[in-house]
Amino acid sequence: MSRISSALLTPIVGAALLPLLVAGCSGKKQAAANPHAMGPFPVTVMAVQQKNVPIYGDWIGNLAGYVTANIQPQVSGYLIRQDYKEGSPVHKGQVLFQIDPRPFQATLDQAKGQLAQVQAQLQLANINVNRDSPLAKAHAIAQSTLDNDLQQQAAEKAALESAKASVETAQINLGFTKVRSLIDGIAGLAATQVGALVSPTTTLTTVSQVNPIKVYFSISEQEYLALSTSVRAMGKADLLDSGNAVPLQLTLANGQVYPHEGRIIFVDRAVNPQTGTILIAGSFANPRGLLRPGQFGHIKAETHIAENALLIPQQALNQLQGNYVVAVVGSDHKIHMTPVQLGPEVGNMQVINKGLQPGDLVVIQGIEKLRDGMPVVPHQVSAPAPDTDGAQSTEGN
Repeated sequence: MSRISSALLTPIVGAALLPLLVAGCSGKKQAAANPHAMGPFPVTVMAVQQKNVPIYGDWIGNLAGYVTANIQPQVSGYLIRQDYKEGSPVHKGQVLFQIDPRPFQATLDQAKGQLAQVQAQLQLANINVNRDSPLAKAHAIAQSTLDNDLQQQAAEKAALESAKASVETAQINLGFTKVRSLIDGIAGLAATQVGALVSPTTTLTTVSQVNPIKVYFSISEQEYLALSTSVRAMGKADLLDSGNAVPLQLTLANGQVYPHEGRIIFVDRAVNPQTGTILIAGSFANPRGLLRPGQFGHIKAETHIAENALLIPQQALNQLQGNYVVAVVGSDHKIHMTPVQLGPEVGNMQVINKGLQPGDLVVIQGIEKLRDGMPVVPHQVSAPAPDTDGAQSTEGN
């Protein structure tokens, strides 16, 4: 009888415990889906900092030769030789091309012959004048004879000057058959091959001075005003007179920072009305020739100091429907989703123009899991120093 009762009770007890087990599993799922059911949520927070920080502008720069010279012949003729290696450094006055000199040598020889002939004619005119002058004074010959001698002498003197000029011109043209570099720099590809007939309108190659080298970039009108105000505060007359007061940093296309600082050497006369920007040129030392015209890079310079700026880590930001919000932990230990107005980035930190107060505790991790009014347990960490080397302005990019 006892065995039968035990066998009958086992299914009954299992059936009674089944709803309790189901209810327990359901409760765990609900707790996982709703953090409120598990109590306050732990979060990492950081206090909003307030300090003076440098604000940097970041612009796209285009490198160009400090001086660029198109090499063109000054006489017409056939190109018979190229005397430089393309892409190599050349010096001012170095012969780059040779034009056939024979026609010009012949012209020079002819001019010299004409000069000798005129010199002989002038010598004869001088003899006639020297002989007839005393005779005319003694009335041994007619005065008109001496007048003719003097006129012939003057004509031969004028012819002599003309012949000398012809010789000089022929010598210059013969010298122009050696086409020389006008500057020190890097010579480019030859645009014309040996054997071609060239003229003064023909471009043979281009030479660019690359040490130092120029970089052109455009900045916004607001950045121009900020820079101008800064340099005037340093006692400089204007941005062009700033010298090394506004050091420029160049980041190359491979992400490396160029080791030499640059300086501003040119400010355009006007703001471009279509873009609202003004063109600036900087100069960089280029002793090893790494930089070449046509390269692109990023130019960075400090535009101004933001005083009493409010800073938070960039990871504290959350974008919501085109606006930015941060999760602020209030004194009640609850989340308050607060819209903010962004200023410029300062390295790994973000300047906040509006929405926060110094000392506010903002959540820096897992903000996307939080909801307004949610209770939390804040764990505060110290703020890192802003990476000002990477600071940049939101303008001019």
